[in-house]
Amino acid sequence: TSTSSQFNSNFTMVQMAGSYTQTSKDNYEEFLKALNVGFILRKAALASTPVMTISEAGGKWTMITKTTVKSIELNFKLGEEFDEDTTDGRKCKTTVTMEGNKLITNQKAVKAGEKDVVAVRDFNDGGLTMTMTCDGVTSTQTYKRD
Repeated sequence: TSTSSQFNSNFTMVQMAGSYTQTSKDNYEEFLKALNVGFILRKAALASTPVMTISEAGGKWTMITKTTVKSIELNFKLGEEFDEDTTDGRKCKTTVTMEGNKLITNQKAVKAGEKDVVAVRDFNDGGLTMTMTCDGVTSTQTYKRD
């Protein structure tokens, strides 16, 4: 047998679909500052406990992030660019790809002077770790599977 088929038979994908509640966030305020998020929006973001729901049907993915302030819904197909209006008010060309147990979101800001963000959601049996990077500043958030 070839190594690839052996690898595939031993490799189990972690279930990505599900509901997740944030349990911790590190360096989030610094990350928001790097994104040029204003004081009031930063304080609201820091005070909230997001719940993220991820589902997939026929190659179409839905990712809903809810806080007490607002709910954001992303609908996408892996590897296909789409237009996103981010919570912090940027217009982005966004692409989501999958690498193993990771969903990687690349937000490319459309407007000059606005920032790009890369978010990596690394799934495991207990939940996921999300690492977001903007201008070399990284925030790590942990979510538990509900």
